[in-house]
Amino acid sequence: MAILDIEAIADRYYADLYRFGLSLAKNAEDAADLTQNAFFLIAKNQAKIRDADRAKSWLFTTLYREFLAKNRRAWRMESREDIELSAEVDESQPAPSAAHDSKLVLQCLWQLEEEYRAALSLFYLEQLSYQEIAEILQIPIGTVMSRLARGKQKLRHHLEQADQTEKGRIIPFENPTRRTA
Repeated sequence: MAILDIEAIADRYYADLYRFGLSLAKNAEDAADLTQNAFFLIAKNQAKIRDADRAKSWLFTTLYREFLAKNRRAWRMESREDIELSAEVDESQPAPSAAHDSKLVLQCLWQLEEEYRAALSLFYLEQLSYQEIAEILQIPIGTVMSRLARGKQKLRHHLEQADQTEKGRIIPFENPTRRTA
């Protein structure tokens, strides 16, 4: 049985794993903890991993399981509101539309239930296949497709609501050189 090159695996998958952790945990500190724990566990259990090509799937599955274990009690309570993102947005400065749009999409993604958020994050942010998502989340492929479809529908609904809220905040532009009597 070959020993895994943990450093090479970390170099290859750290950013993707962290991004997935961030999409689940909703904050950078918890995402970093989940990511570090996943790498700690792969190093600790590397003898159990027979195929180095399965390391990516193993890491994503481990991070997801750790997230579930850590938040099992929190699921019984109502969803938390956006914690850090609202503090980071400086409303006095207009943001470029692409950056604004991506922050809005992330805010809306974080409002979704975990089962939809995980599937959407793995598919769109990590660009994993249905099969890979099914293995990571330990659900059938049909359930993956269903969660993606429902998740997109819920995300679209949240984005439409956010869009309506933004339209209510827009102040019409008036030409300062034009005077009205």
